[in-house]
Amino acid sequence: MTGNRLARACLAAATIALASACGGNDAAPSPPTTTTTTISGGGGGGGTTITITAGGVSPKALTVPRGTQVTFVNNDTVSHEMASNPHPVHSDCPDINTVGFLSPGQSKMTANLNTPRTCGYHDHNRSSDTSLQGTITIQ
Repeated sequence: MTGNRLARACLAAATIALASACGGNDAAPSPPTTTTTTISGGGGGGGTTITITAGGVSPKALTVPRGTQVTFVNNDTVSHEMASNPHPVHSDCPDINTVGFLSPGQSKMTANLNTPRTCGYHDHNRSSDTSLQGTITIQ
């Protein structure tokens, strides 16, 4: 009998704690705080996004501070597989290789780009197509 009462008491305490955590404040929750950094994007744009279309990548050259992640967005109607230079080993900037395969409409981010350098990238499946090649300079 004592174990049963203990279980009921624990259930009641958990119910009260959950109810108090979920309600009681009519104020709207604050939006998450974000930090925006102005980043030079050679060739137009700015920001940390590289867009892929039927016409190629834009911007072709992007400059970012150390620690930045760059998002690749596939706005083309075909898939792309973005990777670091050189083709086919992709060893210059392995942090770019986390993007990999992108279906139409999909977006993926690089890992944090921490080492100051200029990284070339390309579409692995169309490595000689210069419209799908670009650089990311990490400051």
